[in-house]
Amino acid sequence: MFNLQELEKVKKKALDENIPILMDETLETIKKILQQEKPRKILEIGTAVGYSASQFVRFAPDAMVDTIELDEIRAKEARENVKKIGIQSQVTILVGNAVEILPTLQGEYDMIFIDANKGKYPIFLKEGIRLVKHNGLILADNILYKGYVMGNYNKHKQRTAVKNLREYIHQATENERLETQILEVGDGLAISRVKKVDETKNL
Repeated sequence: MFNLQELEKVKKKALDENIPILMDETLETIKKILQQEKPRKILEIGTAVGYSASQFVRFAPDAMVDTIELDEIRAKEARENVKKIGIQSQVTILVGNAVEILPTLQGEYDMIFIDANKGKYPIFLKEGIRLVKHNGLILADNILYKGYVMGNYNKHKQRTAVKNLREYIHQATENERLETQILEVGDGLAISRVKKVDETKNL
């Protein structure tokens, strides 16, 4: 039984401790996607405290979620959270560097959600295309990154993140196998539908 009260506690604690979680506006968009697509197998890159993974199961109740978290302390907290929410049988938390873990995964996913190291987004996209099913979705959160990505931002502090987010958008919009929308919800959400083969040949 999904415990919504426990999920609200997870949200409140994360906000109190300034732990980045899905913005409400972004969640509303993802909720609609989940209810329409009904994914059965989801991969998340960036677990944090398990809030978004829990929301995925909330709105796609049949889904199994694999989620990758670099920080062992966060991963432990996420495990405790999903247990309290009652969905531990549906959420598998993989602890380690996503850049190293992703190449070891073989399963095909209906949906992939990216919300981790912004400087690694192009790598995550490449692996996501490999791992997602034909006609599956890759979602990337914070793609506009406080408005820096579409502006003239070039300060040293966030330069690598901004540069690689711009590269992600370039790859996602120029790859003929991807149909990509960039939505200005929350901190920006990229939604790419993946065609596993070139459907235009043989026409």
